Amino acid sequence: MIFYFLTPDQEVRILLLGLDNGGKTTLLKQLASEDISHITPTQGFNIKSVQSQGFKLNVWDIGGQRKIRPYWRNYFENTDVLIYVIDSADRKRFEETGQELAELLDEEKLSGVPVLIFANKQDLLTAAPASEIAEGLNLHTIRDRVWQIQSCSALTGEGVQDGMNWLCKSVNAKKK
Repeated sequence: MIFYFLTPDQEVRILLLGLDNGGKTTLLKQLASEDISHITPTQGFNIKSVQSQGFKLNVWDIGGQRKIRPYWRNYFENTDVLIYVIDSADRKRFEETGQELAELLDEEKLSGVPVLIFANKQDLLTAAPASEIAEGLNLHTIRDRVWQIQSCSALTGEGVQDGMNWLCKSVNAKKK
């Protein structure tokens, strides 16, 4: 059990990014305990505030379609944590998702920002394990920030809380 000694109103700005169809909005709705049975592709962005472990998490879920990605940089300012969602079953797009993540990690405004990578859709039989994704994306070479890759299923909720526990711990360490 981890105990946090923070004021309950501590706000954290989270940027939720990843390619289209990765499961970002499903993840956000899962965090907010909302119905996930009818989710449509995000045009633009969604914002939700979620309470977790004494934090008010303001999550910005930005659409991942190729035409929207250039606008991601408009949301980098004051980001406390980056959550990057990967569709673990969409192996054809691993290279593309890796390039997008690498570009985000090179962004000056996101310098040093902790990164939580959700290897989503682990409920699917074709999903690559998080360890394989981490290896393929060369995550072990990240030295300028704390990072974590977490297997999860936004659909079932499995692994999501583990990732959020890591996120809150990382933010707590960063805010001190």
